[in-house]
Amino acid sequence: MKDLLSSRNNEYAIDETDRGKEKFYLASQWQLIWWKFKKHKLAVFGGIILLILYFSAIFCEFLSPYTINTRFENYMNLPPTKIHFIDENGRLQRPFIYKINQTLDINTFRYIIKEDKTKKIYVHFFTRGERYKLLGIIQTDLHLFGTEGSPVFLFGTDTLGRDLFTRCIYGARISLSIGLVGVFLSFVIGLILGGVSGYYGGNIDNLIQRSIDFLISIPNIPLWMALSAALPRNWPVIKTYFTITIILSLVGWCGLARVVRGKLLSLREEEFALAARLAGASEWRIITRHLLPSFTSHLIVSITLSIPSMILGETALSFLGLGMQPPAISWGVLLQDAQKIESISVYPWRLIPAVFVIVTVFAFNFLGDGLRDAADPYAR
Repeated sequence: MKDLLSSRNNEYAIDETDRGKEKFYLASQWQLIWWKFKKHKLAVFGGIILLILYFSAIFCEFLSPYTINTRFENYMNLPPTKIHFIDENGRLQRPFIYKINQTLDINTFRYIIKEDKTKKIYVHFFTRGERYKLLGIIQTDLHLFGTEGSPVFLFGTDTLGRDLFTRCIYGARISLSIGLVGVFLSFVIGLILGGVSGYYGGNIDNLIQRSIDFLISIPNIPLWMALSAALPRNWPVIKTYFTITIILSLVGWCGLARVVRGKLLSLREEEFALAARLAGASEWRIITRHLLPSFTSHLIVSITLSIPSMILGETALSFLGLGMQPPAISWGVLLQDAQKIESISVYPWRLIPAVFVIVTVFAFNFLGDGLRDAADPYAR
């Protein structure tokens, strides 16, 4: 009896193993990539962080307690507000803050911040506040959180008394989107020129490759600075935004173009490409329908790893005063207040936008590493 049961268990285990192998062999390329990507914990974590950041950028008006230009004249250069969950009696409470009192120190001419423990102000969620247009369309005054009687500043305030948390969330919209738009332009240019160079070869290939060599030989930062410094300072925000994006994309396409060229050189003589050519397919169809899709996963990885450089480029230019200019808000613009060491020593919370930049770059690198490992057919 025991031998019969053990034999049946062994047969069941073998059947499960065969089913797993069958599922593996019948899976598509994208399914294999997804299964392998899920095993990369850092890549999954980076992807979640990026989803949160982009969600915050899209719905920044709702997530922030105030509007971008709201000023609190009595709360200038205020440190981050402490959120309390336990009162003075040691009892667990809903989130609250204490009313803040400021007194001027005559000796140092700095304000001393003290909490008035007798005045407790609760934090309300889904509360009404200043009116805004969600996504520029829906008129509403609903905010994720807020207080009544005394403002709350999660990241402190700047010199003009504006909430730094609100400005960081708003700044994510420009800083994150400029990376996507810039990489999209670089992707299109690199894909077209790299495809033409690799497929046709000859004089066209030499011309494109020598142009790439010339652009790569120019240091990126000085080139960006020179082009950005030539922009008129009276341009509107939208015009400056797209011009900066084009400047950042000017050199970003070179690496991708070389990768596409190398792939097409190795694939254009393959049997499936020759079969398509003999079947009467046009050269454009062969490139777009047969050659490029064969290494789409590699292109996605290249795009993912290129976005951080675009974000860092915009941040650097804006930090130096050559990129986005106020009233536009980006992480680089916010970091202009952190240029002086004296300012940082007194108001260290002004470096908080740099934390967003660092976290975003790390998240993209983790995501890119995971996609690269998942898309590699020779990796185990």
